[in-house]
Amino acid sequence: RSGKRVLCGVALPDGMKENQKFDTPIITPTTKADVGTHDEDISREEILKQGIVNEADYLVLEDYTRKLFQRGTELAADKGLILVDTKYEFGKTPQGKIVVIDEIHTPDSSRYFYQNTYQDLFDSGLPQKQLSKEFVRQWLISNGFQGLEGQQIPEISEEKITEISNRYIELFEQITGDSFQKGDLSDLDNRIHENVEQSLKDLSA
Repeated sequence: RSGKRVLCGVALPDGMKENQKFDTPIITPTTKADVGTHDEDISREEILKQGIVNEADYLVLEDYTRKLFQRGTELAADKGLILVDTKYEFGKTPQGKIVVIDEIHTPDSSRYFYQNTYQDLFDSGLPQKQLSKEFVRQWLISNGFQGLEGQQIPEISEEKITEISNRYIELFEQITGDSFQKGDLSDLDNRIHENVEQSLKDLSA
C-alpha cells in the first residue's frame, strides 16, 4: 500500500508486504493501560514528553532491546528459525538498575518462522509456518473470543490443549536441541507450591 504509515512513532517503509523483513529491526514501545491488561502503543517522543522514563534510561532500554533481539536472532538462526518479532518488559530495581522483568523469546512473547520454508511461502503469498501462540489467538477469535468486555473464554477441549502443548514443546526442542521431558501431572498443586518455594529460596540466596 502507498501512503505514510506510522506505528508507535516509527514511519514504516512504503510498499511492504505481509511478513517482509525490515532492513533494520524497528522498536515499537508500549505501556500498560491504567485500566485493563492490554498494552497501549506509544511513541518514543511521547514517552519522554510524559516523563515515563528519562532520555538516559530510554537509551539504555533501546540498547538492551537491540542487543537481546540480535542475540535471539543468532540463536534462532543456529536452529533453523527466524525470530520475527518479540516483546521485552523492563523494570527498575530499588537501586535504579534497569532489568528485564519477564520471560524472553518464548511463544508467549515471540513469533518464529522456519528458515527453510520462509522465502518460498513469502514469494507465493502463503501463510508462514510458524511457532508462536498466534494459532491459539486465531482459534479463540474463530470461537468468538477477542478479549472484549463481556466475552467468555470458550471451553478448550483436551485435544486442543494437547495441540497447544505440543507446539510449545516443538519450539523448546527446536531452540534448545534437547528432548522435552514431560513432568508428572498427578499432583499439580504440590508441584506449583514446591516450585514457588524453590524460586523464593533462589531469590534470597
